[in-house]
Amino acid sequence: MSIATVDIAPLADAGEPAPVLLTVEEAARCLRIGRTTCYALIRTGQLESLTIGGLRRVPADAPAAYLARRRAEQRAA
Repeated sequence: MSIATVDIAPLADAGEPAPVLLTVEEAARCLRIGRTTCYALIRTGQLESLTIGGLRRVPADAPAAYLARRRAEQRAA
């Protein structure tokens, strides 16, 4: 089984390491979905996120994990 990958490298500035946490907007851009849809995935628990202070952040590996689960579900159907 292959692992889904999402390229987050363009989100980092030149010379900086890739981000560990993404904003919801950045996660939505990685998945090529809208911000509202991304928030809906977070609300239903399909896309992992966490709150730091008052900020909602998505772990950088969460979009790839979401895609891997979706692909496995589609293959099983």
